[in-house]
Amino acid sequence: MKRRDFLAGSSVAISAALFPSWNGFSADANIPFEIPAVTGNKEEITIARSSVIDLKQSLKGRVLLSNDSDYHVVRLVRNRIIDKKPALIVQCVDESDIQKAVNFARSHNILTAVKCGGHSVSGKGTCDNGLMIDLSPFTGTRLDKANKRLFIKGGSWLSEMDEATIPHGLGTTAGTVSHTGVGGLATGGGFGRLGRKYGLTLDNIVSIEIITADGELRYADKNENPDLFWAVRGGGGNFGIVTTFEFKLHKMNKDVIGGRITFDFKDVKQLLKFHGEHSLEASWDMYQDPVVFAPPGGFGNTVYFDVCYSGPHKDAEKAFAPLRKAGKVIHDEIDIIDYRDLQKSGDDDDPRGASQYLKGGYTINISDGLIDAIVENLEAHPERGSMAFFQQAGGKINTIASDETAFPSRYAQHNLISGSFWTVGVDSAPHMAWSRRYWKTVSPFTDGFYINDEFSESQKEVNLNFLGNYERLVQVKNRYDPTNLFRLNANIRPSI
Repeated sequence: MKRRDFLAGSSVAISAALFPSWNGFSADANIPFEIPAVTGNKEEITIARSSVIDLKQSLKGRVLLSNDSDYHVVRLVRNRIIDKKPALIVQCVDESDIQKAVNFARSHNILTAVKCGGHSVSGKGTCDNGLMIDLSPFTGTRLDKANKRLFIKGGSWLSEMDEATIPHGLGTTAGTVSHTGVGGLATGGGFGRLGRKYGLTLDNIVSIEIITADGELRYADKNENPDLFWAVRGGGGNFGIVTTFEFKLHKMNKDVIGGRITFDFKDVKQLLKFHGEHSLEASWDMYQDPVVFAPPGGFGNTVYFDVCYSGPHKDAEKAFAPLRKAGKVIHDEIDIIDYRDLQKSGDDDDPRGASQYLKGGYTINISDGLIDAIVENLEAHPERGSMAFFQQAGGKINTIASDETAFPSRYAQHNLISGSFWTVGVDSAPHMAWSRRYWKTVSPFTDGFYINDEFSESQKEVNLNFLGNYERLVQVKNRYDPTNLFRLNANIRPSI
């Protein structure tokens, strides 16, 4: 069966369910005669009404302009300090819609953003005065249980991966927040609760279908278009829009042992030291994220571990014993839990998120100097939550060669993230300033960064971050996106 044909019959049903009637401009005549926009190089242009009407009439999905009632919801991403206003939004329900949106973007040379879950902390899924290609209506899965394969559309969320696989005793690495978009996570890396056991999300990609900058729908795996297949796994959204991922799956018990264990903050330094030492030797079935947190409202600093053990239940007590002895336990909420519920345990209910500023970097070890920097520079504030936490890597992730995929950072043992969040409407400036100062104290202990967390790195820093894979990535970019249409990402600039 051709990958592009999977769930082919669902497009009409999706379109009818999501878009029962036009909810934008009631008449084409109400569309402005010219719509101001910008190119990828931020040069001012205008888009003619006739071009927008032609695009609108060619789609199964919708075109939203600034006067549309849904525009001001759809344009948002989860980080609410990002308040950008695209010139127009195309909501795509199938591959043909995406192709038409890409062709429109290329022919008008308009700045283009691609949004799925909207989790890019730097707001790469939106733009000012450009085109947002919104993939959120483009969802669906097909499970091939016999061959342990999942086919999933590029606009889907991680929760859809888990719901399609876990009840059948199968699973793969899929982040830690269920409303994350699969496209951004999988092309940039994909840490998660199963990463030490099964590798990054991208390590489990078997094939893709992708619409490149020329509007063509291409299939890629290790044999067909292997350069593109290599580059997409770690090069992010630089090469096009992935419409279908094929993931290999692994046998898995739907019930894991997981939850949160909270300790006395007085033990925070010894707990971080324990994690730095123990995490290197821990079973690949064990995943643990230590979090150092100063909550808003003056409730007192706290340190806790979010954990997941996916090994045999009979071995769980032995696996957790070292952690439980590492400090004074205040609350122990570790229990048997459906993996899908654990994946949702860190979700928030507001799809628009909160205001936040985060920075991240990889660590090889957790030194005394890093521990001191994290703990001694943490500041509580009544309006914001301030934090630093580690995403655990290692295990299977580190057994894969740095050039086997475009993801080069196989040396990393942890992904350290620091920053803060605050309520929408609060003055962001002091909280962003503190977050930058805090990162400045811990960043000297990091080496490289996760491109999905890229926020304000320079082009030189981005280039260097791809290490020995950079030159090869440039060559793939030259071939598939020579005009840099897909630039709102950890951008690999073409050299032609």
